Amino acid sequence: MHKHARTALKLLTILFACIGFFFVVGYIAVRAGFTDTLGVIDQQSASFLPSTSEYATFPLAHTPEWVAFRQAVAKDKSMIEAIAKETGASPRTLIAILVPEQMRLFHSNRPLFKKIFGPLKILGSQSQFSWGIFGIKDETARAVEAHLQDPSSPFYLGVKFEHALDFTTNEPDQERFSRIVAERDHTYAYRYAGLYVAQIATQWKNAGFPINKKPEIIATLWNLGFEKSKPHSTPMSGGATIDINGAPWSFGALAHAFYYSDEMVELFPAE
Repeated sequence: MHKHARTALKLLTILFACIGFFFVVGYIAVRAGFTDTLGVIDQQSASFLPSTSEYATFPLAHTPEWVAFRQAVAKDKSMIEAIAKETGASPRTLIAILVPEQMRLFHSNRPLFKKIFGPLKILGSQSQFSWGIFGIKDETARAVEAHLQDPSSPFYLGVKFEHALDFTTNEPDQERFSRIVAERDHTYAYRYAGLYVAQIATQWKNAGFPINKKPEIIATLWNLGFEKSKPHSTPMSGGATIDINGAPWSFGALAHAFYYSDEMVELFPAE
């Protein structure tokens, strides 16, 4: 009996050691950027990013994934409008960023979509290397918070935004995580995304290269991160490649396709 107990204890020790190793490696990988998806740069020719008129019908419209997404986002309409008013980010731009994030999740995790997201018509909320419905990384969330407090930052939005993300507990790390991954209330997920968009737009506007009318560029910069945001006169869309039913889409191109389509214009018109 003692022999079996020792064997079981040994197996449990090995199991927990493996689990610990997995999380440590995962943490290091995220911090080092090893989990980042290699991106692409769109050619932005007529063949790759067609004119807006060619996008009158969204290419993914009427697919099960889009039907579920549309119904899920409609539930958040008032919340999205409130966050847009609060941050200055266009509601449709926020949705344009959310589209590739959710389509990537829906198409890369088919079993979960079929069992949960599709039937319940809810947005997928991540909780591992990227968080919440927007797939926000911990370092990105921290950067958004830091830029709010730093007047010397090119992403600084002004005094009125300095307390937009103040914490209410003495455990900011846990509170940040809980806010972003909340499945029933997406307020903070939208707020972080809205503030990120506002910060990026402010940087480019102050540099003399406004991008508020270029949703594909904003979406690309959301996907690539603050460190890739370097204002200049000829920005190009691109970002991570998303495979949708065998067809490759860049993050920016998919955001562009939605923004200039007729999908959800009755809920979130283009500005």
